[in-house]
Amino acid sequence: MMEMNTTPLIDVMLVLLVMLIITIPMQSHAVKLDLPGGPPPASIDPVKNRLAITAHGALLWNGKAVSKPDLHVLLEASAANRSEPELHLLPSAEAPYAAVDEVLAMAKRADVTRMGFVGNEAYARF
Repeated sequence: MMEMNTTPLIDVMLVLLVMLIITIPMQSHAVKLDLPGGPPPASIDPVKNRLAITAHGALLWNGKAVSKPDLHVLLEASAANRSEPELHLLPSAEAPYAAVDEVLAMAKRADVTRMGFVGNEAYARF
């Protein structure tokens, strides 16, 4: 027989691998947190601003019509507030996608972090 028998070599390698796995120390990183014991205390809701986009692409800030430069100023002022209010975005079903996309880009540039889409529950079923 001219070939080398690799079975013992494989057995030794597997034993060494198992020994290496056994000797590696267990990772025991822990993060200590003090969790509250009872229900969270009642807090006052922050101001919620509603931004509606109509079917014609008009912008309504809390029910009042605003232009795009005015909206940009309002978004920056809202994001600069220490307790940033929520921005509820309510686009109409017939609103042009370009208008909604432009408002989302303006909100991103103004660093608005607390934003949500409102009214999508009506479109849950097609």
